[in-house]
Amino acid sequence: MGPGFYIAIGILIFIILVIISCIKIVPQAYVFVVERLGAFHSAWGTGFHFKVPFVDVIAKRVSIKEQVVDFKPQPVITKDNVTMQIDTVVFFQITNAKQFAYGVERPLSAIENLTATTLRNIIGDLELEATLTSRDFINTKITAILDEATDRWGIKVQRVELKNILPPPEIQDSMEKQMKADRERREKVIQAEAEKKSQVLVAEGEKQSKILRAEADKQSEILRAEAEREAMILRADAVREQKIREAEGESEAINMVQTAVAESIVKLNAASPNQSVIALKSLETMEKVADGKSTKIIIPSEIQGLAGLASSLKGIVDEK
Repeated sequence: MGPGFYIAIGILIFIILVIISCIKIVPQAYVFVVERLGAFHSAWGTGFHFKVPFVDVIAKRVSIKEQVVDFKPQPVITKDNVTMQIDTVVFFQITNAKQFAYGVERPLSAIENLTATTLRNIIGDLELEATLTSRDFINTKITAILDEATDRWGIKVQRVELKNILPPPEIQDSMEKQMKADRERREKVIQAEAEKKSQVLVAEGEKQSKILRAEADKQSEILRAEAEREAMILRADAVREQKIREAEGESEAINMVQTAVAESIVKLNAASPNQSVIALKSLETMEKVADGKSTKIIIPSEIQGLAGLASSLKGIVDEK
């Protein structure tokens, strides 16, 4: 084998190595910016690609994943002339690899400077207290401004967060004292409200207790009155029943007396008494009348003198 053979083998190996080096595989979430003869040619996405040797050049490897950049604190001045330090965190994603590669030199530095200037403009219109309490407003506004400004660079700003807001030490000390005073004041207010509620609850309890006692007394009086009324009704019923029974007894007695009198009259009529018997019965009746409590006695005109009475009695005895 002569020297020409080895030269051919070397050339072949060189060509194979060149071909292998021109085979490119783009990984997931990356885009390769390819230039041909110094000008933009194409943006390769994920997969297998082959570049022309000595003509195509991979100018930039661009990650299209969402990225996070934490910028160092920036001095800003509020509307009431308070200087404070604010550091920000920017979340962004590259949406156009060509614009990102050729739109701006050092894109991250451009985003940092743009964030700082935008933050100064926003904070300059706010006072210290508003700055400390308006994080959401500041985040939303600076995100909108950065997203619009970086759109031509192929960058999408997802959101911007204020990581820390650091006022001057004397302001922090004053704020801490104010916060401590506010906490003490709120604590006293809470204690006063708790004591007030406790007193209200005690008063409510006493009121409810009095109402319940009054209702109990009222119910007791009502029950006592109802019991007395029932007792009076029962007593009245008993008296009425007693009087009814007495009246019925008297009525029965009168009926019996009248019946006896009627029977005696019937018997007398059946016996056909003479004048002497009638006179004797009159005397017996007079005797009963005289034994009564009456102070005046009226003697019938039919009754004659004592002599006539005596003779009548004598005749009755003789007949018997």
